[in-house]
Amino acid sequence: MKDALFNLAKVQKIAGEIKTVYKPFAKKEFEEDVLKAFPSLELKERIYHIRDTLHIYLPQEYTVAVNILLEALPDELDDSKSDDDFGDFIYAPYSEYVCRYGCNNTHITFSLAALKEITKRFSVEFAIRDFINLFPKETFEMLEECSRSKNYHQRRLASEGLRPKLPWAKKLEIDYKDTILILDNLYRDKCRFVTRSVANHLNDIAKIDAPLVLQTLKRWEKSQKQKEKEMAYIINHALRTLVKDGNKKALKLLGYRDNPAIKVQDFTIEKDEVRIGENLVFSFKIEAQKEENLMIDYIIHFLTKSGKSNPKVHKLKKLTITKNKDINLTKKHHFKANMSTRKLYSGKHKIELQINGKIFKNAIFLLKEKLS
Repeated sequence: MKDALFNLAKVQKIAGEIKTVYKPFAKKEFEEDVLKAFPSLELKERIYHIRDTLHIYLPQEYTVAVNILLEALPDELDDSKSDDDFGDFIYAPYSEYVCRYGCNNTHITFSLAALKEITKRFSVEFAIRDFINLFPKETFEMLEECSRSKNYHQRRLASEGLRPKLPWAKKLEIDYKDTILILDNLYRDKCRFVTRSVANHLNDIAKIDAPLVLQTLKRWEKSQKQKEKEMAYIINHALRTLVKDGNKKALKLLGYRDNPAIKVQDFTIEKDEVRIGENLVFSFKIEAQKEENLMIDYIIHFLTKSGKSNPKVHKLKKLTITKNKDINLTKKHHFKANMSTRKLYSGKHKIELQINGKIFKNAIFLLKEKLS
């Protein structure tokens, strides 16, 4: 990925754009200095390296340098689109430049205005977090303005930049409850790019304060300021962690009773012993005494290096079952070797069947090392 996003062509692109608006720019030397370090740098390191190399080749006066970068920016991203228009990663160093050299009392107003422009080409959700921590009042005012912007990239920033648990981002020091005031402007948005961020934001908060998320979603739904279909999307996406945890109030909001009138029978696993690299195959039958909406998950309790159990919820199926109807389900779970996210250890594991947040059945199996 790092070579696809940051390479010779991309560096030449920004160097050419800067040269067009700033004639003294040493384009060739800049390109050489940037590219010679790339082989030893990972993705984020390349962003910081470009940032710092720009600082060498641009005028030392901060506002002059940033105005050059702003003038060199390409046209804004197409604001007629509604989703997945992230822009070009090669502009990530521009917001990092503003963060590194302009997050201070002298330049706070200028820097925030610059970030508002850059985010229309590539999101500044990571760079903005230093400003939120150091200048919360000024930055909140700027993000509140963004939440009412006609440009949906700025509106998305108002949510994404404030996410309490934004992946790979610096931790925020503000009170997560304060962000609800900005989300109140955004949940009614017509753009999925924005509402997905709002839902992800609430999912982050759900890991800290589930009651606040449930209260907020109920309030939004009652307001009827968002289309029913899109509101349903926001609710489903925002509650995904709580649903995996079997939170009864979250399931109820989604239309799932916590004690469904069903019987689960014939829960069986195909083999009591499974090797890493193979599939655990299990099956079961559900009998319904009345019509029920069912959210069916299964939990695998993975053995850790210390010998403890680490449960992981996996989605299986959502369905509506009618009275006196039986449903037979079979599932294969692959124990992939050499996963980047989890190391598998041989030993006793447990699988549980969870329906509407309630555990119905379980079984023990032995996970063994892959045959050489």
